[in-house]
Amino acid sequence: MLIATTNDLAGYRIVRHVGVARGVTVRSRNIIAGLGAFLQSMKGGEITIYTTLAEQSRQQAYDLLVAHAVSLGANAVVAMRYDANEINPGVTEVLAYGTAVVVEPA
Repeated sequence: MLIATTNDLAGYRIVRHVGVARGVTVRSRNIIAGLGAFLQSMKGGEITIYTTLAEQSRQQAYDLLVAHAVSLGANAVVAMRYDANEINPGVTEVLAYGTAVVVEPA
């Protein structure tokens, strides 16, 4: 599966647009992680607990995007983007989306 944030893929030609593909995950912080993050914030610098949570959330949304694109019959996704929204305090939706396409070498 080829994924690009651009509207095309160098060396490939889009032969069919399949539709919008998306992957969404909703994550919450837990109390222990919140306490750990609070303690890390007291000393300053990166809050690695939240960095890890953000990376895991993005990776899961990305993996779900790829699975959705494959289920649509695509072999690539162009114009891929991430979005995040807070649903409730401490509960965040992470969305990966793009245009599912079929490409072939140019």
